[in-house]
Amino acid sequence: MSMSTPFPSRRVAVFGATGSIGTSALDVIARHRQRFQASVLAAGSNVDALVALCVRHRPQHAVIADPTLFARLRDGLRDAGLPTQAHAGGEALDALAAGDQCDTVIAAIVGAAGLPSTLAAARAGKRLLLANKESLVLAGELLMRAAREGGAEIVPVDSEHNAIFQCLRGRDADAQVRRVLITASGGPFRGRGRAELAGVTVAQAVAHPKWSMGPKISVDSATLMNKGLEVIEAHHLFGLQPARIEVLVHPQSLVHSLVEFIDGSTLAQLGLPDMRTALAVGLGWPQRLESGVAGLDLLQHGRLDFEAPDTEAFPCLALAWSAMEAGGTAPAILNAANEVAVSAFLQGRIGFLAIPALVESTLTALPREPADSLQRLLAADAQARQTAERAISRLPPHA
Repeated sequence: MSMSTPFPSRRVAVFGATGSIGTSALDVIARHRQRFQASVLAAGSNVDALVALCVRHRPQHAVIADPTLFARLRDGLRDAGLPTQAHAGGEALDALAAGDQCDTVIAAIVGAAGLPSTLAAARAGKRLLLANKESLVLAGELLMRAAREGGAEIVPVDSEHNAIFQCLRGRDADAQVRRVLITASGGPFRGRGRAELAGVTVAQAVAHPKWSMGPKISVDSATLMNKGLEVIEAHHLFGLQPARIEVLVHPQSLVHSLVEFIDGSTLAQLGLPDMRTALAVGLGWPQRLESGVAGLDLLQHGRLDFEAPDTEAFPCLALAWSAMEAGGTAPAILNAANEVAVSAFLQGRIGFLAIPALVESTLTALPREPADSLQRLLAADAQARQTAERAISRLPPHA
């Protein structure tokens, strides 16, 4: 590292390296090799893609979440002539998140599977670039407490929360903020009524108009569940009560969120819909980094539109709000039921409108309990998955 650079040298673990966020993160890291090293790369089951990334970025460690694929990863790294050490399974992931192999962790593993390694990084006091919604939705109280006690620094990577983070710049949100407005693109079905959504196909649901995302997150965007999860996230990340968080549909996806302060000022963060901006903020903060993203030409875009979300056509947003207000294990139940329902939709087992129906029936069927331990939250998660699966098994095909 050049002694003249004002940036600290960071060793970065990228969990979810083969996904869209991991790919964007590695693009930013590669632009600043003198400042950042991708020291740990982790993927779920795509060994070939992980080995290819290791060839390009030469990390010290590579992890495949599926333990049955360890030999393939080990042999693939050896055949590529790499000294990268192979690991497999959740325990290895947690140990690398907490160990001295990295000081920064990009948590981009989709779903509840990302929670243990995220908590391990928080407890170990790492800088945590948080792209895993479920860690906050399932266990927000536990994660924020772990971060406080471990001295971890959480920088949210979701564009909306990253925008709020930038607007706040360390201010006391509780005392100075009147409300936060989280923007939503509206997804691919904005403007459609409920009846028009009955025949939605998987291909239509994953074709997001603005963002390039994985299939699960794309479906969450289409149902507006992603905004519901983001409302719960904001509640935990910034210590805001539900009444001070609002959602605003903004189809251009150029204003990523707004913060209204008690003096009447409103600050907004704007930029092109490219995750590399938020990742560059997380990697370099409080300094700014070249991210590879162009500046915003407002004259070219011409106009910015805003409208209220349609919770009748897209009830997942209202369901998430109810779960947040109920507290305890309710958000964990919501998240687990949604994961099961979205997976069933992607597999062609249920129809699009069955997703919110299954989430609602699962929330109704299970009692809300205190979220006082990870064991209780994981038990609620498991119970919700079983309840949702049983409900799916009783539905006619494509219901």
